Amino acid sequence: MATQPAQNLGSNATEMLCSLAQAEGSAGHAYPHHIALSQGRLASRNLADVVHHICALHGRMPGVVDHAAQHTVHEAARAWLIKATDGFATERLYLTKLVVAAGPLPSTPGQAESESAVIAQHHALDMLAQSDRKGCAIGAATALVLDWYGVRPLLDKAALRFGVDAVACALPSIDDTVAVLTAISETPAVERAVVFGAQQLLGQHRGLWDLLEARQIARGEH
Repeated sequence: MATQPAQNLGSNATEMLCSLAQAEGSAGHAYPHHIALSQGRLASRNLADVVHHICALHGRMPGVVDHAAQHTVHEAARAWLIKATDGFATERLYLTKLVVAAGPLPSTPGQAESESAVIAQHHALDMLAQSDRKGCAIGAATALVLDWYGVRPLLDKAALRFGVDAVACALPSIDDTVAVLTAISETPAVERAVVFGAQQLLGQHRGLWDLLEARQIARGEH
């Protein structure tokens, strides 16, 4: 069988990751769009739960993009990683302000189990972003940026409710992220690693939304 031309590999990975981000990422999960996060007397409590947990997963330094920057040597990714690293520094500050404004984490049955689940997720993301498999770390980082565009509207909704000034998202654009994906996926092995890293990160995000929805239900809010 003939080897697939290198110039076609990047486009394949890009199409697959964009499709994954839409279908398996935050934008495709029902909970970020749940009415309980925008209406009703308990919306503030539900949003507080969201920002606390997103901060627990992505509010620490170093994060996924920071680790990926240390494990990616591809020249085409350098400028993107610099912008993504700086951008997530801004996002972490935004998350911190939201958590402070939101107040304490809502009391929820099964809190210990929730904490254990988030710790496990954070550990899994750290391992993923520090993988020595070429393409895996940058795959996770690009998927995080793509998926963040599905997360950000909810953070801005929380900012409005909690009286925090919203800030413009400073992350690389979707177009720039797509261009990097195309450039780095030069071989089938790298392409597979990129897609694997992205799938694993998106899976962790879906797990977080599942957890947040379960916590809302556990508080007796349907």
